Amino acid sequence: MKADSVILSLAALAQEHRLAAYRLLVEAGPDGLPAGQVAGTLGLPNSSLSHHLAQLHAAGLVIHRREGRSLIYSADYAAMENLIGYLTENCCRGADCSSAPSSKELAT
Repeated sequence: MKADSVILSLAALAQEHRLAAYRLLVEAGPDGLPAGQVAGTLGLPNSSLSHHLAQLHAAGLVIHRREGRSLIYSADYAAMENLIGYLTENCCRGADCSSAPSSKELAT
């Protein structure tokens, strides 16, 4: 994964409503949700949600398909795995990180 794609993805997620929409789509699974249901669940106007979903789509984090008059959005799990993989690549120099202290533990 290229750094510019990572930056675009992280920037898209660095907004409260987009992050909430993305998490909702991840929970929904591969079948996804209609845009109207995402808007209703999050309490957002359709026009605002359209903007947020467009940003997530442009970042490659969500995909959509048309079913009748509805757009069904779902998380792109491969893109999510690539982003997480990029962020954790070479974690702990190849050692098991599960026993590494958290930042909270280090602060005490």
